[in-house]
Amino acid sequence: MFDVIIIGAGFAGAVMAERLASEQGRQVLVVERRSHIGGNCHDMRDENGILIHTYGPHLFHTDDADVWEYLSRFTEWDIYQHRVLAVIDGKKVPIPFNLDTLHEVFPESMAQRMEKALLESYAYNAKVPILQLKQSENKDLQYLADFVYEKIFLHYTEKQWGMKPEEIDGAVTARVPVFVGRDTRYFHDRFQGVPKRGYTKLFRKMLNHPSIKLMLNTSFHDIMSIRENRIFFLDQPFHGTVIYTGMIDELFDYELGELPYRSLRMSFETVEQESYQEAAVVNYPNNYAFTRITEFKKIHPADARCTTILKEYPQPYVKGENTPYYPIFTEEKRAMYAEYQEKAKNVPNLTLLGRLAEYRYYDMDDIVKAALEKAAER
Repeated sequence: MFDVIIIGAGFAGAVMAERLASEQGRQVLVVERRSHIGGNCHDMRDENGILIHTYGPHLFHTDDADVWEYLSRFTEWDIYQHRVLAVIDGKKVPIPFNLDTLHEVFPESMAQRMEKALLESYAYNAKVPILQLKQSENKDLQYLADFVYEKIFLHYTEKQWGMKPEEIDGAVTARVPVFVGRDTRYFHDRFQGVPKRGYTKLFRKMLNHPSIKLMLNTSFHDIMSIRENRIFFLDQPFHGTVIYTGMIDELFDYELGELPYRSLRMSFETVEQESYQEAAVVNYPNNYAFTRITEFKKIHPADARCTTILKEYPQPYVKGENTPYYPIFTEEKRAMYAEYQEKAKNVPNLTLLGRLAEYRYYDMDDIVKAALEKAAER
């Protein structure tokens, strides 16, 4: 009945399903363990009529015109320029740390010296990793790097990952920048926005094709298995293509051990006032158990006298109890993933795609691009 079975109805699975059905005429079954489509991008209107993102804020941004054009077939956009504040020493200041932030957190004479040193050392609008700043011969820039590391990165990282920074892949630290400019936007991509009617409706339109069948509340192991490098569907050998976007260790029944993931506890609150905070997202790097607060009316304006906020509490991922959000990268676990990857290569009609299946971090636009490229190869 089906040429392709896709496990997972997030961006990776939905883009593959849409392309293979509409471009190549394949009969596609999409299997999703949750009760909804959209993966972690799922959104819905709450009891206040406010559009909330169930698994935390998702703000779409990309420099890739092809990705933007493709998704625009399934949604109109509200142009949204994301700005983030962080609470540092009791003040809410813009991040990434930029020239405006300098003048908000340091005495004016010191801020002017730092700004002058930055502009003499780096191009305007450059993003300078703090590890690079630490290597500067300028004492003010060394102090700035230490300040950003301590006040913005260190404790936030310990909360988010439950690990000390030195235990985490160095590439994570390297990405923390100081922005040598006054553009206070969090992203600087050419295309930025949120779907006008929400992500769930975008996914619904993407999957609305006569050659796509959807099966919710169903996991891979409910209907499929891998035995002797062959895939079975309802106990019959399946010779079509299987695209798997879930956890690779779960796919192979944790045969080589469990890969570690980080999870989040989402705490939504209704606040009986029209506005709660100055920006859609405020980060709390140094205080409180939560990492950030999102106010959804500032992403999707709504005619409501109250407002809905979300506090995110990082926590360990526990199999069967919560949602895996982020792979935890260590040398040991990368090696374990490589072994799982070798097992997957021995199954000729199996393709791995996505954050959990490939055990890597993807932004939304990156996974859309990867899925478009993978579909074009078939």
